[in-house]
Amino acid sequence: MSFTKTKMNNSTFMKDELTVKILPSRNEMGKDAARDMVNKIKELLTEKEEINIIFAAAPSQNEFIDHMVSDKSVDWTKTNAFHMDEYVGMGINSPQGFGYFLKERLFDKVRFNTVNYINGQPDDIDKECERYSGLLEKNPVDILCLGIGENGHIAFNDPGTADFNDSKLVKYVDLEITSRQQQVNDGCFSSLENVPLKAITLTVPALLKAKYIFCVVPASTKANAVYRTLYGEINETCPATILRTKKNALLYLDSDSSKMLNSK
Repeated sequence: MSFTKTKMNNSTFMKDELTVKILPSRNEMGKDAARDMVNKIKELLTEKEEINIIFAAAPSQNEFIDHMVSDKSVDWTKTNAFHMDEYVGMGINSPQGFGYFLKERLFDKVRFNTVNYINGQPDDIDKECERYSGLLEKNPVDILCLGIGENGHIAFNDPGTADFNDSKLVKYVDLEITSRQQQVNDGCFSSLENVPLKAITLTVPALLKAKYIFCVVPASTKANAVYRTLYGEINETCPATILRTKKNALLYLDSDSSKMLNSK
């Protein structure tokens, strides 16, 4: 597969149902995505008393989260927060855990109505999946904030385990080695051996129940996954391709993550 490298800074285009926005820098990308999301929150809160939001936990989301938190115009007390995955074996106070990541950067920074953590150390994993599924059913998702993995995963729906027609909302999965290595590349773990082998994740159908999707993907390490997401066949070999079927979904890129895109 060959790629045409062209500069597409400050570009907006459609790919199937997905809106793609390219910003010149990682900071501008996070700022633009945060502004759009905050505006959507405020719009939804004129229509309903509470809204439900799923957040991603990854260094790729740092600028997005920072700009979101710094905007004081949002009434977070009318929002219920969820996260999309958690390592099995990681407690809420484990620094590498996704719940901890969001607690430090978001959940402790603003006051939500509720914050709903996935328990990474349950006595019964199946029951924990059922518990969190029940929360999602009781609180239909309004907004999903996510990224894309180096292998094209969304949440921990890796190629090989992702199922676009999954009957479950939350499930227990084995992690593909590329997903585990990404955690080392991101500086979250010192070596591959330290990265957990299993996780609890929201499934693809659970994610796509969101009415609005904000997908934030910076860095050159994601450039290949971005290209495959936009120009590959829509199937589970690159789970993020499913975003192209979703109305009201936006993909935010910076100059590095978009460097393999051509101008078509």
